[in-house]
Amino acid sequence: MLNILVTGGAGYIGSHTSLRLLEAGHNIVVLDNLYSGHRWAVSEEVAFYEGDIQDKQLVADIIDKHEIEAVVHFAGHIVVPESVADPAKYYQNNVVGSLDLIETCIQKDVKHFIFSSSAAVYGIPSTATVDETVTLEPINPYGKSKLMTEWTLQDLGFAAGDDFEFVALRYFNVAGAHSSGTLGQATPEATHLIKVACEAACGKRNGMSIFGTDYDTPDGTCIRDYIHVEDLAEAHLDALDYLFEGGKSTIVNCGYGRGFSVKDVVKTVKEVSGSDFSVTMESRRAGDPPQLIADNSKIKKMFNWQSRFDDLETICRSAYEWEKSRG
Repeated sequence: MLNILVTGGAGYIGSHTSLRLLEAGHNIVVLDNLYSGHRWAVSEEVAFYEGDIQDKQLVADIIDKHEIEAVVHFAGHIVVPESVADPAKYYQNNVVGSLDLIETCIQKDVKHFIFSSSAAVYGIPSTATVDETVTLEPINPYGKSKLMTEWTLQDLGFAAGDDFEFVALRYFNVAGAHSSGTLGQATPEATHLIKVACEAACGKRNGMSIFGTDYDTPDGTCIRDYIHVEDLAEAHLDALDYLFEGGKSTIVNCGYGRGFSVKDVVKTVKEVSGSDFSVTMESRRAGDPPQLIADNSKIKKMFNWQSRFDDLETICRSAYEWEKSRG
């Protein structure tokens, strides 16, 4: 049983991971400023602090009070178009905030750290399937902020020696909702495809758009690797186990290793919902790679990570049921 601080634990992925860690018998403390998270998403069994990761005194006090042994760091802004429009916001929160948090952890002798990174660090790769060794060329401030934080972890971790080890998990397209129906994506004005399609299926949107139908893919639309949020939560538990068993700092992809097109997703949401919502074909958006699929061999080998929800229909159905339950 470990004492674990989860930053951003009231958000979409953070709340699912906090619940999974709680189920595994760990003592969980959540720190969240509720900018995009929700207090109701945090179990009453969890100690909750409303505050910011840049409040170094607060973080230090939490570490001391709860004898924190590991930190799982989700707190960050994640909307790509917003990062382009307001890059300072992303560098201040995602980069400077993470630096403040990492420094405090090292100063307070917290030796284990899990970071929520992103496939956005790859930019537009030259191959459809990417492993962790390909060239990193993020094309927007969001992706750059994630890469900068990875570099920060590497450099501060090197300076700290054996006293600080981390795992950075590069998420691909996270979707779905908890099988209990108690948690799901509740971010307002979300831009994720499955979330948008489910909102359209529930009548919360007047249809949706597909951006680009002339890509070099079988049906002309972009192909992505979609991972169920519960499988991603499990990856964080596996990463913690790896570190506490003496594992060294590493970076791994989190995806299923296969992709589905935008049209595949829309078709599946229509099937599980029984709703034939309106779909408009639009021109391409700048910066969308035709395909982005994870090579997940490293996480399977290193952590013995095994997926349970690797099925597009399951992902879409859970997301739709969650969306429908929210009225």
